[in-house]
Amino acid sequence: MEITKIFTFDSAHRLPWHENKCKNIHGHTYTLHITVKGELDKNGIVIDFGDLKDIVKKNVIEKLDHNDLNNVIDNPTAENLACWIWDQLINELSGLSKVTLWETPTSYVTYNGI
Repeated sequence: MEITKIFTFDSAHRLPWHENKCKNIHGHTYTLHITVKGELDKNGIVIDFGDLKDIVKKNVIEKLDHNDLNNVIDNPTAENLACWIWDQLINELSGLSKVTLWETPTSYVTYNGI
């Protein structure tokens, strides 16, 4: 079974190599879906949603929300950011299945560690 919790955060970034407007600093309201896969435990859950929220907030949201992403990772494309989020969570979330990051309402990336 898979469960997913959704988060949002606001951040700025710039892509200096980009030939269009993304080379300038700009912001996004990102939507982040964290999916965990596993068997149901004796209580009938994969992971408590509150525990999932606390782990993601501590390891990801507090580091990215209202921050300049260029100060967190090099070349903060949506793809690189999804990989960075995975790396922050993989040792904290047993069964992490995928990270889906929406940069805009119509553009997202999904990463599953491969």
